[in-house]
Amino acid sequence: MRKETWVRACRISFFCMVTTIRPLSAQDVPGDTIAGKTHHIEEVEVTARRVPAKVSSVTPVQLMSQQDLNQLGLQNMADAVRRFAGTDVRDYGGIGGLKTVSVRNMGAAHTAVSYDGVAVSNCQAGQIDIGRFPLDNVALVSLSVGQGDDLLQSARHYASAGVLSIETERPHFDDGRSSAFRVRLRGGSFGYVEPSVRWWQQAGERTRLAVDGNFMRADGNYPFTLVNGIEVTKERRNNSDIHSWQGEANLYHMLRDSSELKVKAQYYYSERGLPGSVILYNSTSRERLWDENFFLQAGYEREISPRWTLRAHAKYNHSWNRYEDTDVKYEGGKQTDVHRQDEYYATASLRWQPLAGLSLSLAQDGAVNTLRNNINNSPNPVRYTSLTALNARFQWQRLTLAGTLVNTYITERVKRGTAPADRKRLSPAFSVSYRPWEGQAFYVRAMYKNTFRVPTFNDLYYLRIGNTSLRPENAREYNVGLTWGGAPFPFVGNMALTVDAYYNEVTDKIVAYPSTYVWRMANFGKVHIHGVDATWSAYVPMPRRFGLMLAAAYTWQKAVDLTDPDAKNYKQQLPYTPRHSGSVSLQLDTPWLQVGYSLTAAGKRYYMAQNIPANEIASYVEQTLSLTREFALGACRLRLQAEIVNLADEQYEVIKYYPMPGRAWRLGGTFSF
Repeated sequence: MRKETWVRACRISFFCMVTTIRPLSAQDVPGDTIAGKTHHIEEVEVTARRVPAKVSSVTPVQLMSQQDLNQLGLQNMADAVRRFAGTDVRDYGGIGGLKTVSVRNMGAAHTAVSYDGVAVSNCQAGQIDIGRFPLDNVALVSLSVGQGDDLLQSARHYASAGVLSIETERPHFDDGRSSAFRVRLRGGSFGYVEPSVRWWQQAGERTRLAVDGNFMRADGNYPFTLVNGIEVTKERRNNSDIHSWQGEANLYHMLRDSSELKVKAQYYYSERGLPGSVILYNSTSRERLWDENFFLQAGYEREISPRWTLRAHAKYNHSWNRYEDTDVKYEGGKQTDVHRQDEYYATASLRWQPLAGLSLSLAQDGAVNTLRNNINNSPNPVRYTSLTALNARFQWQRLTLAGTLVNTYITERVKRGTAPADRKRLSPAFSVSYRPWEGQAFYVRAMYKNTFRVPTFNDLYYLRIGNTSLRPENAREYNVGLTWGGAPFPFVGNMALTVDAYYNEVTDKIVAYPSTYVWRMANFGKVHIHGVDATWSAYVPMPRRFGLMLAAAYTWQKAVDLTDPDAKNYKQQLPYTPRHSGSVSLQLDTPWLQVGYSLTAAGKRYYMAQNIPANEIASYVEQTLSLTREFALGACRLRLQAEIVNLADEQYEVIKYYPMPGRAWRLGGTFSF
């Protein structure tokens, strides 16, 4: 936690004026040195440490601020999330590769991605590509397990096992200005170029506007080493290019009753090559993917009274993608799949504080999802979802209790075929936090949460492997932890430590299972996950405007398959799950420049169910180094940054046969005025 976040300076300056008022009965005091004069009393600075959110939270939460993201030289959202303990980021290589996140190995579909308070959805595949979220305008990235402390969040957030929350930067102005502009240009290895612009505008006393836009392109054809037995060859990735455009507009308006209205519109378009997995003696790939996404969302929040608060959001989301593969194995030499998703979503949350220390809230969500594609005899499903979350939070002295009950009702209609049965479920959650000693930021916490994930449209309807009889996956989370924050040494400004042990149980896991002639989706899995997440951070202030920020995260995880006692992989580690993983970051502030260094590491894994040497993926350590310098040019500021990614030029794979890039460089300049 940086110094400005753990020390909040509250400057109290007051202006005393005593004038001599001479009513008829007034008496002058001889030698009075106060009356009839104006006196200025010196400013007094009062400082107090704020307990870090990850320490005081009832459930595990991790955060990265905008300054952390900038100084560490992170390239995209996946790079940031990879530094959180307990996360599993699947990266299919390169700038344009798909990147998904799973919390504590429960699957990407169990992890909600929230963008400025509204969940991002994908009913077709059930997983969100976090690689398409730029870091240019991000103010805060947080990851919470279970449910966060915000009682006004949507029912969709409460219904998820974990939430990755992305908050964008709101317009703010200095020196009485009414507008602000920023131009940024970044470029680097493998043909990477990314210009972006931002405009902030004050439109009246109560209205602010923000517009962001960026373009990104990269060849992505990086070199790698291919090992085939004793033969080692130098190869190059091909068909890894990407072109993308993204624009976003935000409006913030404060109404006369102090309520706030927020409107956000975003458009994203990309065309990319899909290099596919590395196949011996065949480096050709002709797969292409086009993606288009547009959404419009509006939010309203009002404090009706000191006891009642209302928050509501509405959103329309349109997603379109086209996949194309050119190969002689297809009739006509080409296969083209086109999919279109539309979602209409609304949520409202009402919080009531009837007593001191007691808060209650009710969240209601409703959504309609549709899927259309060009596949023959497509069922064209329509899904209707209702989510209701009843929440309570009670704080008494050093004890905090929180509970949630989520009711889910889902029904579907199809144009062709058979629709699945309606799904109804009650999912409880409970958490407790206790601070044993008054005045000490030491907490003991525990949590239980039950969630489930509904089969995706692909699980239910995709070609011949879909199965409309699938049951939802059921997940149970158990967590106990210790957190602490303070300044144990005179030379340390602040330190925070969290340790959480957890046990997750996933049943009715949806997997592709071979039947007589074809593969078919089935409820066949049972998984038990044991783990420990630990995080540590410290800030060390130094003389002469020096400062050092240190942070580390570590995860130990044992995730085993208990589906079939007779199977060869029974009680063996799940694919792509390292026993040990973690990250370390360092930020050094000096009067001349800022230095950022970070590393992420993962132990050996297996890409198949059996834990045998032939299926092993080697461990890796990736390092990033960044140097940043800011210049003041009158009322303008220029920020220059140089980055080296994969400093040691280590070749590794996150997904088998998808090699990651080696050493790469990036240069960037940001001009703000």
